[in-house]
Amino acid sequence: MRIARTLPELHEATAALRRRAGALTLVPTMGALHAGHGALVRAAVARGDPTAASIFVNPLQFAPTEDLARYPRDEAGDLDKLRAWGCDLVWLPDIATMYPAGAATTIVPEGPPAEGWEGAARPGHFRGVATVVAKLFGQIGATHACFGEKDWQQLQVVRRMVADLHLPVAVIGIATVREADGLALSSRNRYLAADERTRAPALHRALRHAAGRLAAGAEAAAALAEATAALTADGFAVDYFALVDGPSLRAIPALVPGARLIAAARLGPVRLLDNLAAG
Repeated sequence: MRIARTLPELHEATAALRRRAGALTLVPTMGALHAGHGALVRAAVARGDPTAASIFVNPLQFAPTEDLARYPRDEAGDLDKLRAWGCDLVWLPDIATMYPAGAATTIVPEGPPAEGWEGAARPGHFRGVATVVAKLFGQIGATHACFGEKDWQQLQVVRRMVADLHLPVAVIGIATVREADGLALSSRNRYLAADERTRAPALHRALRHAAGRLAAGAEAAAALAEATAALTADGFAVDYFALVDGPSLRAIPALVPGARLIAAARLGPVRLLDNLAAG
């Protein structure tokens, strides 16, 4: 596994990988890697082409009130995991490389799927995501990229950006990896206190229950209100629990093919995200 920390090192490494194959799959990460990232890397490796992963904690996608300074970092542990998962190249840029002095261009997604939900709760977040992902695609020359479905809205924003900017990258969504009790894996789960960790799987149970109610013919508004009330009773502060069109993230009043249940809720200091196919 090669490690690149400068653009000349990266370009030398990617050129060598392209001589092996005509394609290169990227797994963008912010580090603090866990089994969910492992699923992305293994899916990339399984394609049969060289696989690159990036580790960069992107300041542009954090609001001033968010946890940039606290965001977990474990470079040595991350590199060990990536070796074990079969990664060929790791890109480890610093902030000055990603955002050099004088840089004046960002990508600002507007309209669906970026508006609402996380776009409303975290103003500027998807500007940061779109900008850094576009930079990574350009730096690495990726032909394919794997993203987790846990961050469903982010996945759709990246797909929309790729389509709108005509980028030659195929975006591959990988199913959410969960603990045995249903909790979606996340780097921030480590901040849950013991009692909060015990209660956290209720978010996934609420999504499953709502999906079952919808499949049985319940009105969407009633199923969503019931789920929100149940989570509130379990001690969650619910930001949203909604039924949306999967690709556009527009709220919809009833179950349709491709519908998605999405949810965000706070438990103690941790904001949990999850989603589930609903139709």
